[in-house]
Amino acid sequence: MQIIRGFQYRLYPTAEQAEAMARTAGVVRLVYNLALEQRQIFGPRRYGGTRHKLGAKGLSGELSALRKEIDWIGAVSQTAQNQALLDLDKAFVNFFEGRAGYPKPRKKFQDDTFRQMGREIDVQMLNKKWGQVKLPKIGWVRLRVTRPLDGEIRSATVRREAGGQWMVSISCRTERKVPTALPGSVGVDRGVVIPYAFSTGETIHLPQTIKKRDKSIRRARKNLSRKKRGSKRYARARIRVARLEARNARARTHVAHEASTQLARRFGCVAIEDLKIRQMTASAKGTVESPGVNVRAKSGLNRSILNVGWHRFETLLAYKLAAAGGALNKVAPHHTSQTCSSCGVTHKDSRKSQALFVCENCGAMHNADTNAAKNILAKALALG
Repeated sequence: MQIIRGFQYRLYPTAEQAEAMARTAGVVRLVYNLALEQRQIFGPRRYGGTRHKLGAKGLSGELSALRKEIDWIGAVSQTAQNQALLDLDKAFVNFFEGRAGYPKPRKKFQDDTFRQMGREIDVQMLNKKWGQVKLPKIGWVRLRVTRPLDGEIRSATVRREAGGQWMVSISCRTERKVPTALPGSVGVDRGVVIPYAFSTGETIHLPQTIKKRDKSIRRARKNLSRKKRGSKRYARARIRVARLEARNARARTHVAHEASTQLARRFGCVAIEDLKIRQMTASAKGTVESPGVNVRAKSGLNRSILNVGWHRFETLLAYKLAAAGGALNKVAPHHTSQTCSSCGVTHKDSRKSQALFVCENCGAMHNADTNAAKNILAKALALG
């Protein structure tokens, strides 16, 4: 069977190449925002007494004319600009079908990205650890090879991360044998103190460096707040905050990758709670007429949940299990932390603390997170 896989590498451009990539990302962002503005202003698709199509195909002609009129727009890849129009089309489709909110303008330092089609991309290996990728109107850019590229290149997305590093994600179509599902099942409980607890009794924690780096981030943010917005010192302080936050984000993603890969390689069925993470992390501020309660505590809980990255883990686990022939089962989260995995009795007082579960009925003692993971697995098996 054919599957699409992504391969991500860090780029090491020269100063001239970095400037060219930043310029390309800026033009692509401008094209996206102009197209969005046209849709917002001319929603009925009639202006100037003429009917116009505001989709990617309709605007491609206007884009060609704009490239001829303005040199610095015509100087960067036209494919990357057309891909931005396609991205906007997809964003509106997702909005109208209820999968996402209304499209928002792209911002500098947050949406510094552009995409090229596979026919324009070439990758060469220089040695075991280094290679180079050819980008239109930019040239050959060195990249760090962390794993071999496999398959036919379909597209390449270049983006600048918050810390200033440039990354490339190469999408490839490759052939894979139809996988055979592994035997065995496991339940996974996601928490704040212990991010991932398995029904086998194993637990996975975030590295301590994240907690230590959080203190540095708080100090860096405080330092940033004292700088004059728009000044050079403000720019340097903002970059420092962004780099620290990017390092934490990479560490969390690394843990999620390791946990999801471990599960996909060991088990054919993984059960997790069907958590409504967006609702769980919604703001508790309320309104002026109806202010929220315990806002500070709720804000802290929201940060802790988002810090662990539950949704990221779920996304990684889903596609890795699918590629391995396994299945991801979601079960209702009700009472999984209050039910005894030994006798099945639910009692709200059985959860003695964050780590300890002592059943009020049979007296069985468990690790609270492991007990919840066992209940999650039992629910999944009961559903078949």
